[in-house]
Amino acid sequence: MSDSRALARADLHVHSRHSRVTGVLPFLRSRDCYSDPFDVYAVAKRRGMDIVTITDHDSIDGCLEFLSRYPDAPDFLVGEEVSCRHGDLQIHLGVYGTNETIHAELQPLRGNVFEVMACLRAHGVFFAFNHPFFFFRHQMPLADYLRLVAATPAVEVRNGTMLLRHNALVADLWTRLRGEAAPVTAGSDAHTLRRIGRTWTEAPGRTAAEFLASLRAGAGRAGGDHGWSGTIAGDAYGVVARYAASVFGYGPSDHAGWHRLLCAACVVASPPAQFVPAAIAVKEKAAERRVVDAVAAALRSEGTGLGTEEWG
Repeated sequence: MSDSRALARADLHVHSRHSRVTGVLPFLRSRDCYSDPFDVYAVAKRRGMDIVTITDHDSIDGCLEFLSRYPDAPDFLVGEEVSCRHGDLQIHLGVYGTNETIHAELQPLRGNVFEVMACLRAHGVFFAFNHPFFFFRHQMPLADYLRLVAATPAVEVRNGTMLLRHNALVADLWTRLRGEAAPVTAGSDAHTLRRIGRTWTEAPGRTAAEFLASLRAGAGRAGGDHGWSGTIAGDAYGVVARYAASVFGYGPSDHAGWHRLLCAACVVASPPAQFVPAAIAVKEKAAERRVVDAVAAALRSEGTGLGTEEWG
């Protein structure tokens, strides 16, 4: 990469306690993550990230909380992971360089991914298709789905929770769809502090603005860890532990009165069921492997040469 500017690293997929809703047993009011935004920043910097962002689910509150204390931080990039729909298919878009106005405009559009993308393009906001085969279960013909992927300006080619074969398929496919210079992103998808900065995007730029311009220009490169079932299980147990702490008053105040007593009783009674997150993680990774192998086989049968044997 020939560029006179210094190379910088950023973990472009990180969550904080403002990723609030998990969808798992809603009455427990558990969050998807319990990390403090300031801790996210501190850990990212300690692990060598030059640029820091927070990409909470359908929220920029973590970014705004950080900026309320450090409004002029040149190394902080406002981000968000926007949950969209295309029929029965859920799609996550990593959005970078957004603001409160754009965030508010996106919310009523999330039922239609094309409307979300049109809004982002109208505002000149950079975005990427996150972990493309995480939700894909052949809800639509593969060829149509690949056209949807190709309609985005960038793709997350390395996600720290996804299998190596998943990330390798996405990276190879994206190159074939858009060429070697196509913009890419990468990030840990960390829901606890332990994995922040373990997967990253590298691009030229001394500030968040310069870094974002480099991403747009296709100068980004992915690096760092891939995922496996232990990655998912580790995050899950970390979130469970932080949830239990919050129920007993050590963390966000999501519980009060009789609801708090009920949740505390569930926490006390839960140890016999603590094998469940690990079992779910193993099942989820097996399903991911099957989908990736099926997609690779379909592409190979069409003469694209995208087999899985080269990825192990």
